[in-house]
Amino acid sequence: MCHHDHHDEHGHHHGLADRHLAGVSSDETAECPVMPGNQVVKADAEAAGLVRDYQGQRYWLCCAGCGPAFDANPAKYVAA
Repeated sequence: MCHHDHHDEHGHHHGLADRHLAGVSSDETAECPVMPGNQVVKADAEAAGLVRDYQGQRYWLCCAGCGPAFDANPAKYVAA
């Protein structure tokens, strides 16, 4: 009997994820516009209400403190 376990059912996306740090796809994380360099897990930010929609773009914030800062001057943070 041959055990060829080439197709496991975990949905591995090889090729795309390989380019990203630690194998986390860019679809799952975003950079906080207020504190660049802070990677935000989008699902976590959405669960905590730390998302802002501005000019048709969605931004994910790394912590509650970034919300008021972003709200006060969104243009400052999105003109990267």
